[in-house]
Amino acid sequence: MDHIKKALNEYAAARWGILLLVGLILSVNYYFYDAFSTLKDLMTKEFGITNTQYGLFVAFYSIPNTFLLMAVIGGVILDKLGIRRTGFIFVFFMALGASITAYGASEFYNEGAFGYGFMQSFLPNYSPELKMMLVGRFFYGLGAETSIVVVSKILVKWFRGRDLALAFGLKVGFGRLGTFAALQLSPVIADGGKHLSTAIWLAAILVCIGLLAMIIYILFDTKLNSQIENPDIKTEKDKFALADIFNILGNRTFIYIALLCVTFYSAVFPFMAFAPDFFLHKFGMSYEKSGQIASLLPLGTLLFTPLFGFLIDKYGRAASSMIFGSLVLFVVHLGFAFTNIYPYVPMILLGIAFSLIPAAMWPSLVKLVDYKQMGTAYGLMYSIQNLGLFATPIAAGAILDATNPGDPTTINYTSAIIMFAILGLLGLVFAVMLKREDSKRGFGIDLPMNKK
Repeated sequence: MDHIKKALNEYAAARWGILLLVGLILSVNYYFYDAFSTLKDLMTKEFGITNTQYGLFVAFYSIPNTFLLMAVIGGVILDKLGIRRTGFIFVFFMALGASITAYGASEFYNEGAFGYGFMQSFLPNYSPELKMMLVGRFFYGLGAETSIVVVSKILVKWFRGRDLALAFGLKVGFGRLGTFAALQLSPVIADGGKHLSTAIWLAAILVCIGLLAMIIYILFDTKLNSQIENPDIKTEKDKFALADIFNILGNRTFIYIALLCVTFYSAVFPFMAFAPDFFLHKFGMSYEKSGQIASLLPLGTLLFTPLFGFLIDKYGRAASSMIFGSLVLFVVHLGFAFTNIYPYVPMILLGIAFSLIPAAMWPSLVKLVDYKQMGTAYGLMYSIQNLGLFATPIAAGAILDATNPGDPTTINYTSAIIMFAILGLLGLVFAVMLKREDSKRGFGIDLPMNKK
């Protein structure tokens, strides 16, 4: 009997092994992004930055993806050039930016190393350390968002029709694992500011390890492409047409899911950048304790997101899950703003919301967009998301400075948290509109993801 040779992505062990490999890339990406949230107070003292300047540092990540549309361009490049070249280019930018950021925070740079004099020569209200770190944050953001787009398309390539929502749930879990590790380790390594530079350098080195993981993946992708005979997957290098972008944006269901994406993530990621400091000032916690409580959110998503992904694969209800998750997010932020409930339970609930929506939202795009446009679609989503990730932390920092003109050791966060609650409410509105539009158009977002 003749044996039909299976492609590499038809073996379960190979698929899950690839998920582990690209999951490492996501983990180190999120580790670096969130490592600074528990270091905010130390950075303000060490580098002489204000709350608004810290918000600018967080927001600088989103500049290339918001104003230069690099996530969209990266998605187009991905659809045109393929996973291997696009993945290497943008993970390299991510590693470069992380290294520059760590260099700007280093004692070596502070003592007058290369670039210090130039950075000192302009914008005197911004420290030379902050300016160099902003340059690094820019390059890191330029690479990081497109690298997430690349990982998303990798999962579609390896898991489409086979536990795709579970794979995306685990993908989110790997990202949250990086966040959890950053919130736990960064304040411990920094040791009250004694080893602040060491904590930041560790985060940068981990991103460089992620670049090595991308190189290893390229070897497996090369092997898979030599085996694939499915013409639908082979369209990865089809000629891109500008009309593809307009076709995607002309889909109202896509628009609503993109609006949910920007409001939801704006209510979570920028909040997490301020959360340890919020807990420190509202509840009088230590740096370590506030970081540990903030880490409950990514810890919860590590457990819940894969579970919700598995359930959505089997039973569907993705649109309904997005509505419920948005409602929970809104209620939790209201609680933070107007009650003194100790944050253990609210952070666990926020973790549930932060599991439901990504587990449902990201794999749902497969039902809205052709594979050959998948990179462009994910790029558009991440670019739209970055509008919020750019504006929200700056707004939060400005609100904090405006509402706390006195002693910086006692900061009141109520007004800033109300802003996050409003974003959560908008996300709930868009989730409801998404479900209604999907019911009219019949894309089947609430149907199971697995092929029957």
